[in-house]
Amino acid sequence: MDDSIPKAIVELKNELMRSYNRRSFLREVIPLSHSKYLPIDDNTLQWLHRFAAVNPIYFRSSDIELAGVACRVYEGDINDYWLSSKKHDTSYQPFYPTWMLSAFALVHVAKSLGYQELVDVGSGDGRIAYCAKVLGMKSYGIEIDSDLVKLQESIFDATGIKYNAIRSDATRFDYGTLELSRPIFFISGLPEMGEMLANSVIKQVLSIEALKQIGFNFMGSHTMKSFSRDHTCWGWGNVIASFGLELEGTVTLPTLWTADQVVDTAYVYAKSK
Repeated sequence: MDDSIPKAIVELKNELMRSYNRRSFLREVIPLSHSKYLPIDDNTLQWLHRFAAVNPIYFRSSDIELAGVACRVYEGDINDYWLSSKKHDTSYQPFYPTWMLSAFALVHVAKSLGYQELVDVGSGDGRIAYCAKVLGMKSYGIEIDSDLVKLQESIFDATGIKYNAIRSDATRFDYGTLELSRPIFFISGLPEMGEMLANSVIKQVLSIEALKQIGFNFMGSHTMKSFSRDHTCWGWGNVIASFGLELEGTVTLPTLWTADQVVDTAYVYAKSK
C-alpha cells in the first residue's frame, strides 16, 4: 500500500500548525496546484476546493505557503451540525469531519486496492462519498441525521458532483438494495464507540451472497493500540478476527480532532477472505 500521499498530508498539517496563528475550531488546508511534494492533479484539487467553498461549515479562507507549496486554509465551525448529529439513539459518533485532503487520500487508497464502489456509513457532510465520485467510483452516503443529509444535498447541488445520499439508520439499512459488485464500506466511529455499528453493518454485508470481494475501512485509535495485544489493528482486532477479515494495511491522516496533536488518526483497511 502506497502511503506517500498520506505522509505528505500529515507533514503539511504539521507545517500548518507551526505556521498559522489563527485558532479556529476547524482548520484545514488544500494546495492550490499540483506539486512534487503532494502530487494531486490540478483538476482534482479544484473539485476539493469547490466542496470547501460551498460548504457552510467553513466561514473564512486565506492563502498561505507551506513547505514551499501555495495553499488555501479553510476555517470553520461544526457546532450546529454536531449538536444535531448527537440526538439519535443509534448515532455512534457525532459529526466530526476528517480533513478534505484526508478524505481524498482515503478514497485514493481504496481505489488503488481495486474497489469499484464506496459506501460511507455515517457520511456526515458527504466528503468521502464526494471524493469517491470525483475519482470515478460509484458512491453512497448513509447518514441518519436529516440536517446532514440536507447539507450533502446542498453541496452536490452547488458543485454538480452527485452521489447517492441516503437518509437511513445504518444498522437497519438493507445494503442488498444497492448496486454493488466490489465495494468498500467506510465505517464512521472510533473503536471505543463504533464497534456495535461495525458489527451490525459487517454482519449484514457479509450475508449478501452476490458479493464475494468486500472491503472495509475502520477509523482506528492510537489509545486502543497502546492497550491491545494486536498492534496492527488499532483497536479493531476483535472485529477483524471475529468476522475472519484479512488486514490490507493502515494509513495515518489528519482529522478535525487531531489538528493540535502530534499523533493523527489511523485508518485500517481490511477485506473479506
